[in-house]
Amino acid sequence: MSVERVKSYFKDMGMEERVLEFEVSSATVELAAQALHCEPCRIAKTLSFHVGERIVLIVAAGDAKIDNPKYKAKFGTKAKMLSYEEAEPLIGHAVGGVCPFAVNEGVEVYLDESLKRFETVFPACGSSNSAIELTIPELEQYSKYAEWIDVCKL
Repeated sequence: MSVERVKSYFKDMGMEERVLEFEVSSATVELAAQALHCEPCRIAKTLSFHVGERIVLIVAAGDAKIDNPKYKAKFGTKAKMLSYEEAEPLIGHAVGGVCPFAVNEGVEVYLDESLKRFETVFPACGSSNSAIELTIPELEQYSKYAEWIDVCKL
C-alpha cells in the first residue's frame, strides 16, 4: 500500500507520526479540505504529467490551475496529464493519493509558486485518505524538488 511506503519514507526522518489518516476520503481538493477542516487552497495537490519520456509532478495550491502558455514556456510542450491507469505504475502512487514523497526513481518533482503564500500546506501521503501538514521549507526538503516554477494561475 502506497501510504505505508510514504510512512516508511517519513519514518527514516523521524516524522511518520505526522502522517494523518482519515476515516473519510481525501482524494480530491474539496474532500481533503473537509477532512482537514481547512481552506481548499491550502491543499497541496500533486499533478502528474508526461514531458516527452520524463514523468513530472507539479505540486500546486488547491485553488490553482495549470496555465497552458506558462507550462509550455517552461517544459517546451503541451500539458499532457498521466491517465488514471498510468499513475500508480509510473509514479508509485495511485490517483487520489499522488504525492511528492517516496516516488519511483526518475520522477521529477516541481513546486509551483502558488504555494508560497502559505505558511503550511497539506499534501497527500500516498492514499486517498491521508495527508501531512508541512511548512514550505519542509515541503522543499521532503519532496526533493528540482526547482520552484510558475506554471499555474489562480
